[in-house]
Amino acid sequence: MPRVLLTRRRAIAFALFVLSALAFLYFVLPKLAGVGTTLHRLERGDTLWIAAGVLLEACSFAGYVLVFRAVFVRGADRIGWWESYEITMAGLAATRLFAAAGAGGIAVTVWALQRSGMSPRLVACRMVAFIVILYSVYVGSLLIAGIGLGSGLFPGGGPFAITWLPAILAGVMIAGAGAVTLLPQDIERRLYRWASGYGRRARWIARAVAVPALAASGVRTAIGLLRSRDPRLLGALAWWGFDICVLWATFHAFGKPPPFTVIWMAYFVGTLGNLLPLPGGLGGVEGGMIGAFAAFGVEFNLAVLAVLSYRAISFWLPTLPGAVAYIQLRRTVARWRGEQRVERPPLADAPERTGALGGSVG
Repeated sequence: MPRVLLTRRRAIAFALFVLSALAFLYFVLPKLAGVGTTLHRLERGDTLWIAAGVLLEACSFAGYVLVFRAVFVRGADRIGWWESYEITMAGLAATRLFAAAGAGGIAVTVWALQRSGMSPRLVACRMVAFIVILYSVYVGSLLIAGIGLGSGLFPGGGPFAITWLPAILAGVMIAGAGAVTLLPQDIERRLYRWASGYGRRARWIARAVAVPALAASGVRTAIGLLRSRDPRLLGALAWWGFDICVLWATFHAFGKPPPFTVIWMAYFVGTLGNLLPLPGGLGGVEGGMIGAFAAFGVEFNLAVLAVLSYRAISFWLPTLPGAVAYIQLRRTVARWRGEQRVERPPLADAPERTGALGGSVG
């Protein structure tokens, strides 16, 4: 099980960070902006729209489970719907809580899949495919929304830095992913043969050259899955789409929202804050989204209220049930281990079985 060394000092430091970040967002930021009534307006938000946001976030998680099953559960009988829920929710909770740009969730997911009986190589290939499918929606949205807003095709406008520039970066990433697929399928064997001539350094070079081979295999797997037209892959659209709608609902809770295309683009620009080494991007995502909305000309007070309410839903809603799912997942993994011990024959029977099969005994 992937573990984090949790000392008393680290636990206290983490708690202080979360409290200080929340205090800054909810108390200091409104004061700096001169918004004296912001906190009171948070309390007066439309509860029906907030409840709608919670429901939409639950639909987003359901989409995540669907795309997980489309990629990883293909004929595997050990991972049912409940096990899929445990793995995805525990992974989402780890992503929210650990400052590792999503690596915590990946580690939990990989650990659970390997304990279910999948080979490490298969898990690695499908994990790359899962990330490619999930984030192809992200990159595609930056490209489409950026071009649409920058060219005036979509309502909302926006400066070059948050329209055309993200679209250009998205285009570069798409081109890079396409270039990876051009690598020959035996690239790992070729690179390994080349690296074998470096003596003692060959092992480290061989590990490094395995990365492009894994990336190429994962991207090809993702393309193959998309060509299969598995309806469960629509879960990737649901994962992002419903989450954006949560932000749209929180805007409705406090006032008149900007055009949906603006919410769409500001959401993805602000989500880049998840790359910061902060638990769940806490602070970075809020600042990025609020700044993006300000650049689009959205009323600052309304943007602060909507973004803080959205993050309260999107950050905490998966964290609490995710922690419970993590505990349940450990029990599930223990059950899988017991099943594998039963399926695996005892070592004491191996010589007798070998002799019978080989015909050398008797």
